Amino acid sequence: MSDLRKVIIDDQEIEVDGAMTLIQACEQVGVEIPRFCYHERLSIAGNCRMCLVEVVGGPPKPAASCAMQVRDLRPGPEGQPPVVKTNSPMVKKAREGVMEFLLINHPLDCPICDQGGECDLQDQAMAYGVDFSRFREPKRAVDDLDLGPLVETHMTRCISCTRCVRFTTEVAGITQMGQTGRGEDAEITSYLGETLDSNLQGNIIDLCPVGALVSKPYAFTARPWELRKTETIDVMDALGSNIRVDCKGREVMRILPRNHDGVNEEWISDKTRFVWDGLRRQRLDKPYIRENGKLRPASWSEALTKAAEAVKGAKSVTGLVGDLAPVEAAYALKQLIEGQGGRVECRTDGAHLVPGNRSAYVGTAAVEEIDSARHIYLIGTDPAVEAPVLNARIRKAWLAGAEVTHVGAETSFTYDANHMGAGNRFLVRLVNEAAEQDGAIVIVGQGGLMGENGAGVLNHAMQLTEKLGGKMLVLHSAAGRVGAMDAGCTTEGGITAALDGADVIYNLGADEIDIAPGAFVIYQGSHGDRGAHRADVILPGAAYTEEQGLFVNTEGRPQLALRAGHPPGEAKENWAILRALSGEMGATLPFDNLAQLRTALVGEVPHLAQIDEVPENAWEMVPAAELGKGHMPAAIGDFYLTNPIARASALMAELSANAKARANPPVAAE
Repeated sequence: MSDLRKVIIDDQEIEVDGAMTLIQACEQVGVEIPRFCYHERLSIAGNCRMCLVEVVGGPPKPAASCAMQVRDLRPGPEGQPPVVKTNSPMVKKAREGVMEFLLINHPLDCPICDQGGECDLQDQAMAYGVDFSRFREPKRAVDDLDLGPLVETHMTRCISCTRCVRFTTEVAGITQMGQTGRGEDAEITSYLGETLDSNLQGNIIDLCPVGALVSKPYAFTARPWELRKTETIDVMDALGSNIRVDCKGREVMRILPRNHDGVNEEWISDKTRFVWDGLRRQRLDKPYIRENGKLRPASWSEALTKAAEAVKGAKSVTGLVGDLAPVEAAYALKQLIEGQGGRVECRTDGAHLVPGNRSAYVGTAAVEEIDSARHIYLIGTDPAVEAPVLNARIRKAWLAGAEVTHVGAETSFTYDANHMGAGNRFLVRLVNEAAEQDGAIVIVGQGGLMGENGAGVLNHAMQLTEKLGGKMLVLHSAAGRVGAMDAGCTTEGGITAALDGADVIYNLGADEIDIAPGAFVIYQGSHGDRGAHRADVILPGAAYTEEQGLFVNTEGRPQLALRAGHPPGEAKENWAILRALSGEMGATLPFDNLAQLRTALVGEVPHLAQIDEVPENAWEMVPAAELGKGHMPAAIGDFYLTNPIARASALMAELSANAKARANPPVAAE
């Protein structure tokens, strides 16, 4: 039941929910209130005092609008709506005073500060501060912290807004940051000088309103006004986080999150944010052909001719769709290979995903519904590693009172979970004991669906969902998987049947699989990774920031990734390579550009036209399957090295080594 209240803000009358804070009510009427500590996704601290407003008829002093609710306001003497002023002389004077205090100890670093040009303190000092300083005493200085290889600190600039402390504690679920001391000695610090241990720590760079926390890899490389900004989609995990890629010339300089309440809110994982140095290294920028056991550079026409001859002369040809392939490339590969009587497969990890039944390989729940869930069941998944931003949503639900139950490989959670064990018998017990529950969500991961018990795990997870009367979400670990499943890139019998007897394998960026010797391999991809090492012909393709493409995320939401830059050297867009090869083979695919390809694709898979919408999937139970003894393994071995781009990144290698060192601390010999 909403508690609507009338309030007059700067002579505009508005009716809002009484639980709203004044700062939110002011935003409703389009009045901008300056703030440093307030953030809509964090708890209220009320300690920067920049958001002061005047409450008419209240105490004769300004009030902090972030910490006062509309229902706390008193009506006028004759019952008139309460009046709030945001631009009165009292407010103006108060803001100038607060800004003067904030700048007392803030260094004049702007020319060398990485936050310059996108700094809240700069903007608000210009808009609300005074044009002179009365401060003549020396400024205080604070020692910098070592938070690890991602976040660089300049703590003398810190204004103690505590956003970083609140984010790491509330959202990321770690307790390494806090504030010590009082008065002039107050400073933000980390517990015993520890570095941060979270897959979400990079978000404190965005949250910091000054230049106290900046990106270490990006430091001193570019200014915001030099960068070309492209809004696109992330492929480091299957959540499909909305991101902005900033380029300077041909180079990607940084990756930032975009707000999308239904997917990633405004957070991204550290792998998403810092993987960009992997886009520069180990790149395939020209075609190669293997001769006498060695790869040699070749021209496009030579490489395409060689590949076309191999495919045409093959008795059995198989196409493999990699984890980062956009839907258009997967669809073009399917048309090309099936046109030659071949088979195509995208489930390269052997996961048991049922083609044609979207409720079994996507589920029926939206990511957003996790927020309001009361009971969350995690089956064969570790969300903190497979999708850290989705894990933050589970933590948010847990903080709001949700119960979390986990069956799968043991792991450390950022919330209290009832860990039953990794054995399949625990899932059987869950199903047998299940009864209807309000607000239940079952999240099934690839760890449960891989291996010989995959069919049994999926069947029991769907039985559990039915008994609970809840919804199910399949949590994928590969960004391109759902789109490839939608496009029908599957073979009866899975990856084993697809590779069985194939004498030519067309590998579209599948680097997580070892191909046995014998077959002729054509590899199309962006990086010189495992797939390229096994290839007989290499066709250099574009990475995810270098071509337009559709990606369908783990909840089944189609999203459009846009091109931020061009592929290096002679590399080409993935769909264009397949179209060129089809012409060389004399079996030309029926499209000449991306628009025609998309039209054909949407004709076959209509829901792909609904960009940024989650289609409703009809619930369709999978056939009953026995659940063998066994246990559910972890789906991902190393969070930082899951794909070719991440493995090419020097920073990801460093983070991976640090994580291993933390997990296995040295033991003193007694």
